[in-house]
Amino acid sequence: MPPQVPGTGPSAPAPAVHRADVDAARWPDVARLPSAAPARTAIARRFVGRALDRLALTGPATGARSSAAGPRLTLHDPDAFYRRIGRHGLIGFGESYMAGEWDSDDLAGALTVLAAHADDLVPAPLRRLRGLWVSARPTADRNTRTGARDNIRRHYDLSNDLFATFLDPTLTYSSALFTAFPARFESLAAAQHRKIDRLLDLVGIREGIRLLEIGTGWGELALRAAARGARVTTLTLSVEQAALARERIAAAGLADRVDVQLRDYRDVEGRYDAVISVEMIEAVGVEYWPSYFTALRRALAPGGRIALQAITMSHQQMLHTAATHTFISKYVFPGGLIPSREAIAEHSAAAGLTTATDNGYADHYAETLRLWREQFVAHRAAVTGLGFDPVFQRMWEFYLAYSEAGFRSRYLDVRQLLLTEGTPR
Repeated sequence: MPPQVPGTGPSAPAPAVHRADVDAARWPDVARLPSAAPARTAIARRFVGRALDRLALTGPATGARSSAAGPRLTLHDPDAFYRRIGRHGLIGFGESYMAGEWDSDDLAGALTVLAAHADDLVPAPLRRLRGLWVSARPTADRNTRTGARDNIRRHYDLSNDLFATFLDPTLTYSSALFTAFPARFESLAAAQHRKIDRLLDLVGIREGIRLLEIGTGWGELALRAAARGARVTTLTLSVEQAALARERIAAAGLADRVDVQLRDYRDVEGRYDAVISVEMIEAVGVEYWPSYFTALRRALAPGGRIALQAITMSHQQMLHTAATHTFISKYVFPGGLIPSREAIAEHSAAAGLTTATDNGYADHYAETLRLWREQFVAHRAAVTGLGFDPVFQRMWEFYLAYSEAGFRSRYLDVRQLLLTEGTPR
């Protein structure tokens, strides 16, 4: 059995779902099975099933299992499970979970084991046929000015109250920076402030500095920058986030220092001493990365600095993912793509920017996501009260666990970068 993944472990079972009861108007591809493809289903059953058994995620249990035995997958409907994977690959795997066709006693742990063996789950000859299992990204998800607004709203405008059920009181929706592991939820707010302060320090935020923030979130970074005496302009496309950020800024008595604008980064005006963008590049889309870095460079006053926090993946994996419709792009972040460090370096350099520092801390994001997932699970009743059905709750828990697994397995990383225009400040 694989060892227990640090920081994960059994949690309360996800809400039960039966495919026949799924709202077909809301979740059409969950409510119905994909068309039959016997050959693909047989291939999925043979190779995926064999991989799950080899990794000790399925198969008959031998005697009483202990907590050290490792995570397990329970297939409630194996025929549907393999049929979905055979037809739609990883999207089918996630939709099968949403449909209640499988469960795990340790979802994040099971997904971490799978992520750690992503390259050998399917034999190499079959990997060349991945085009049979994946589909292209919908053209409607492109991040044109109109498309970007729609894509952002589909995630960030779900409900401020939903995000409040699992985020800490700072409402910071990006990786924290801890001082010790395993992290506790009680330490999350301080860890978020530690992350924000490091970014503010990178660009030298102090009294009188003009700061542009691209991606407001719910305003915590702008609040801390303004408290240092900066003049902050912060941009967002989320109506819900903008409204709550303005409320929080006004309540802190800092409305005269912070201007929250509903504006696309491509339409930024003015020049600033510093620019900060936290986990925003992932939502830009590969075809618009040149526009993004050009906008950053154009907004920078002579001698200014840019701090980025970005999730990254390997360059080869990024190239595969760029042309692929994934579970995350379908259900969570439409139009998004996680860049590689190479892509960031290439596009920032093309815009005339130099990378001065680049530091990663994947373990901290894994812990952040674990805490969010545990809070989400603990507040299921509140999520239900907000009108989010069991299918949504299974989708969201899968998304959080899937992301956590990416960082635990080092399939993903998170980086803080300092970019300059190459002249002394």
